[in-house]
Amino acid sequence: MIKALYKAFEVRWKSYRHRFVPWIALNLQKNERTLRQVKDRSRDKLVEDEEVLGSLVCLFTELLKNDMKNQSELLRFLPQAKRDKYTNVEDETRDAPSAVMLNALGFRIERKRSSLQLAGTGVFVTRGRAPKGSIVAMYPGTIYQPDEPIFFQSIRNPFVFRCIDGVLIDGSDRAISKIVYRSCSGRDRLGPFRLGDCSWLTSDPVNPLAVGQYVNNCSNEKAANVCYQEYDVPEGFPLELRQFLPNVNYRADAQRPLRCVVLVSLRDINCGEELFSNYYTIVH
Repeated sequence: MIKALYKAFEVRWKSYRHRFVPWIALNLQKNERTLRQVKDRSRDKLVEDEEVLGSLVCLFTELLKNDMKNQSELLRFLPQAKRDKYTNVEDETRDAPSAVMLNALGFRIERKRSSLQLAGTGVFVTRGRAPKGSIVAMYPGTIYQPDEPIFFQSIRNPFVFRCIDGVLIDGSDRAISKIVYRSCSGRDRLGPFRLGDCSWLTSDPVNPLAVGQYVNNCSNEKAANVCYQEYDVPEGFPLELRQFLPNVNYRADAQRPLRCVVLVSLRDINCGEELFSNYYTIVH
């Protein structure tokens, strides 16, 4: 009986550890291939914020156009010039979000069983090719400042991501984490405009990028092909496109920009390849 329980724990741990932040931190020095050193948060960027903004706006614009049946009422609240940008669409057929991503960015990603033994779910490029420097995924979830409570949400939760400045992102789509995210997202609206996306909590996210929490850490056998990059959403981000952002602040704070984390390709990633990330550490 004890042997069977130990075996079950061992199998679960081998899957869990690929996303468990303390385990990764303790093992970074054992495996330099999993480590990317940066001097401070401002130097963790492989691509400029303007490029991140451009990629997100490009995809989100196409996602909005693809859903005109449900978006037309919302667009009435926009100035005419902005409204024309979205309503001047000849083809009214609705495509799957992954197809929209393929057309907009030239590739698409999907969750599938990881090629890493016992690692559970992974993320793969399933169509097209992601060129070096592409935004290939986003890390969804509730944003916690260092002084905000996350203890109960973090129990048995392998999806808590730590930013360089100590900000935490809870990317779990289950249990209390799911409840907290839905509550905070329902709170944050500006009139008729939703300021965040809840669909990543389901098996069919409207924003196909919002699966970054399922990207596994690299290993000696599987080198990293993507890395994390922090991105604070600028004040001028289009209001009508914020509905596709898969993040929300735990505490409402209009003075603080919304933190997002994107995954950037370190090289060209071809169709069929799984995404593997590395972690950064501060060096002085």
